[in-house]
Amino acid sequence: MDSSVKVLIVEDEPHALTGLAELISGWGYRTETARDGIEGWEKALAWDPAIVVTDLKMPRMDGIGLLMKLSEDGTGLNANLAVVVLTAMGSIDLAVEAMKLGAYDFLQKPIDATRLRTILANATRQRDTEIELEVARRRLRETGVLGAMVGNSKPMRAIFSLIEQIAPSNVSVLITGESGTGKELVARTLHELSSRKSRPFVAVNCAAIPETLIESEIFGHEKGAFTGALERRAGCFELAEGGTLLLDELGEMPVGTQAKLLRVLGERKLRKLGARTEQEVDVRVLAATNREPTEAVADGHLRSDLLYRLNVFNIAMPPLREHMEDLPVMVDAMLNEMNMKHSRRVSGVAPSMLDRLMAYDWPGNARELRNTVERAVILCSDGAPLDVGHLSPGFGKSRIASTQVSDPGVVPVRVGSTVNEGERLLIMRTLEATGQNKTRAAEILGVSLKTLHNKLKEYGRAREESPS
Repeated sequence: MDSSVKVLIVEDEPHALTGLAELISGWGYRTETARDGIEGWEKALAWDPAIVVTDLKMPRMDGIGLLMKLSEDGTGLNANLAVVVLTAMGSIDLAVEAMKLGAYDFLQKPIDATRLRTILANATRQRDTEIELEVARRRLRETGVLGAMVGNSKPMRAIFSLIEQIAPSNVSVLITGESGTGKELVARTLHELSSRKSRPFVAVNCAAIPETLIESEIFGHEKGAFTGALERRAGCFELAEGGTLLLDELGEMPVGTQAKLLRVLGERKLRKLGARTEQEVDVRVLAATNREPTEAVADGHLRSDLLYRLNVFNIAMPPLREHMEDLPVMVDAMLNEMNMKHSRRVSGVAPSMLDRLMAYDWPGNARELRNTVERAVILCSDGAPLDVGHLSPGFGKSRIASTQVSDPGVVPVRVGSTVNEGERLLIMRTLEATGQNKTRAAEILGVSLKTLHNKLKEYGRAREESPS
């Protein structure tokens, strides 16, 4: 450990204060102590620590008050100061509030020494990350690029600003938006701009895993934990140790699994299926969903307490149709990417091609745009620009199809039909309009791909069970 890293410990209980100072000093940090928030504030100004470890409940000035003072602009303190708050059982709400105010992390009492050491190590690595983040900020100001994300529009600039602020911290983030808007790209950017960037980034699609296997996939299992468990399996948490885990399509996770996830988030420990003991986990958890979170809670797909825990910050990705001014720079970035991927030398985009792209409403968002550019690059000759001849023959027709299937007058449902029959007709007509493209149909219908597959299975069973 670099002995130049200074840690200020603020705690009103004398024995706890002494014990923490001895523990942290033993790990190679330089330590200073304070007995309440006011003394902590004074010593922070005089000593300029890299990390502050503070209790929440103290006389004169509590931990929240100290955190707010440390976060004020113009104090002369290190802008990269990391604040770790200590909270007693039953004070988790205060700890979450502290995270929203800018705390780096929190730890429940009694203190878990291993967990505290990990937090301090991560906070120390954050100092180096901030240097790289400043380089990223400069690039963003000059080119409108943040990591692999591009855009100069007001909505995207606001998102970039939020990513810059929260990437270095350890807070959970809920990323929302329609399918194809780039939610996983946001998660990867948060990871790449954090102190965890050298550790794994693991993304798991909760909608793509059978309900019977999802707990094993996420938490892991021991050999013999269930029928077919022939060997030990590391779950996503273990694979992402020290790094970042993205839980995509969170609303499709079974409610029982959500309860277990909530416990892991609260205690930073998990028990694999079939295991007798718990293990520590050091993973930053991000979540993404194309559902409106409050609606998912209302219809029983998402636990409200899990939403509360994960939604410390919300990044809402806008659909492409709401920031079309970014499309030209997005196309340029995708064109460069596809030239490298396919070893091509496409020279640019013809004005007529760009006009066609700008006139389309992109119901599949950035993912659909990427697929369109990739197809065009493969068809285009080296040295030539992309033009309208490189678009698919049916390009633009899906917009008409999506309008038709959303018009009740197009689906022939007679009075007296059941709601289920009307739903079936709508789904089947949408599949016809998309050429049996289930992913595209699910996007138009506003349901997950898993839900669409389940509906089609139901219709298949109904046909099998009907009398001949």
